[in-house]
Amino acid sequence: MQTKCSLVQQGYTTGSCITRVDGKKALACEVTLKERNGRISRLIESVHLSRPENYLSIYQSGCNFSCRKCHSWYFSKVASGTWYSPSEIAMLCVDYEKRVTLREPREKATAWHAHDSCRCCGGCVISGKRPSSCPGILSSRDIALSPQGFGPVRNIVGFTGGDLCCKPDFYAECARLIKEKTELWVLIETNGYGLTPENLDLLRGAGVDSFWLDIKAFDDETHTWLTGCSNRGILALPEEMLKRGFVLEVLSLYIPKVVQTPQLVEIGKFLSRLGSNTPFTILAFFPENQMKDYRHPTAQEMVEAFLEVKATGLERVRLGNTGVFAKGDEDYHLLEEKVGFGNY
Repeated sequence: MQTKCSLVQQGYTTGSCITRVDGKKALACEVTLKERNGRISRLIESVHLSRPENYLSIYQSGCNFSCRKCHSWYFSKVASGTWYSPSEIAMLCVDYEKRVTLREPREKATAWHAHDSCRCCGGCVISGKRPSSCPGILSSRDIALSPQGFGPVRNIVGFTGGDLCCKPDFYAECARLIKEKTELWVLIETNGYGLTPENLDLLRGAGVDSFWLDIKAFDDETHTWLTGCSNRGILALPEEMLKRGFVLEVLSLYIPKVVQTPQLVEIGKFLSRLGSNTPFTILAFFPENQMKDYRHPTAQEMVEAFLEVKATGLERVRLGNTGVFAKGDEDYHLLEEKVGFGNY
């Protein structure tokens, strides 16, 4: 592995990569990614079946962004965890596949589609009663308990937490081995920084199936304030990903006074030009890290954002983190009336 920033070598700008280790500061790729006995290894905080995504999530330490609102800052910006090689990751996936209860087609290798089959309430297991919100697709035998609750075990493995897609070799080798040893779909949750055309080609060739692209803001100044980096290359990614055959879903946070409906609408317009079927989730911000003094959005604000984004022509829009902004019957009635069940 080369020590010089691989983005600089490709003519791009470095990310906001500073990570703390032993009370000192270092570049994320130097302290959470390394060669060990000739093998690439990544510092991993945890690996478990996540909800409500209902797939195996690999939570990575180290990130090329410094997001003020990051809820994983304690391991994404602080070196923490256990070293895993791609072969060790692949063996975890082999074990995970034995537990799979729901096999999805490749086009549903997303977090967005998890809601189609299960709402993760656990009612069918705990009480034997299904709420009206249940899609009614799965048997209670298909539902498993994980550290984050009840739900199916889908045939997907996702890389999440910190993000070093600017150093794609680890992801490429993991994807290659996972595809060699299992029939799981490989998803990367990413901020998009460092996914240059060259890196996208490498990941596609290795077998990565899908991306969950987190577009932090449409306005570049806002994006830079939030993350430490420009979004100029990121806004080109949806088109680049789709033309390479990746499955794509996009999410953005509604952050009061920072990223509100006008910016979300611009993202919606931008995506709708590429096709109306791209799944887009609007997540409710909750105070964390350096933004603990900011409030979460209201149900009215989230509904307004949903309706205006839908008006751009996008067909698959959903609200997320419902429990953050829906505080009672009045809020849920508003959601049912204006948004429609299944879209939150």
